Amino acid sequence: MTGAYSRLADLFEYLNEDCDYDSWSQYLYERLCAFGVTGGAGVDAGCGSGAFTRRFAARGFSMTGFDASEAMLSKAEQLSRGMQRRPLYFQADVRACRLPRRADFALCVNDCLNYLPPQDLPAAFSHLAGCLRAGGVLLADVSSPQKLREEIGNNTFCEDRDELAYLWFNRLEGERVEMDFTLFVREADGRFSRADEHHTQYIHEAAALRAAAEEAGFSVEECGLIPCGGRYGSRIGMTCVRKKAVKE
Repeated sequence: MTGAYSRLADLFEYLNEDCDYDSWSQYLYERLCAFGVTGGAGVDAGCGSGAFTRRFAARGFSMTGFDASEAMLSKAEQLSRGMQRRPLYFQADVRACRLPRRADFALCVNDCLNYLPPQDLPAAFSHLAGCLRAGGVLLADVSSPQKLREEIGNNTFCEDRDELAYLWFNRLEGERVEMDFTLFVREADGRFSRADEHHTQYIHEAAALRAAAEEAGFSVEECGLIPCGGRYGSRIGMTCVRKKAVKE
């Protein structure tokens, strides 16, 4: 058994193609534009394999992405090769991230915050605030409590494709979901290799997210269900603006 996003890193975007990253990115871009951010520098916290980082770089933003998973960052670098405006990537934890230069906006989307226990949310929002200039915009989202409790928790999912198969077992334990993935991937010689990963995702209510963001010095402008990243009701999104003075 390995930790989260080791073998799965190479397959993450492929297995999640039904998320419609293009529409999701368009929604995020429109929210930024609504708050006056149409260019400049952006940071993608918990960027994974860089799906959003690349799309915003293609729009002309100067993008930096960071993630705790070395395997995810390796995939992000691979997928970003050849881009005219190639993002910069580095390894960091959202609870302790530091940037040499403050950005105009930050993304923290697609379950990054779900991997943090509730007591770590204040540190994450505090460091995200530290990544932004005064007036900078943070767009964050999480899998909703309803999704984790009723759709994911205590359910098993599986899929069998020609080139891979997976089993995904979930156990709802209080305010978290323990996830076990078993992957079978066809190698170049036709044989299948097996990999097992364990993930833990935490349930966060909108009120707790808002409180942590406000404590970190954000003005929370929007907080509620968003129409992307799955069926409506599966994600809670936030639009936050960094105040002039924040606690770091």
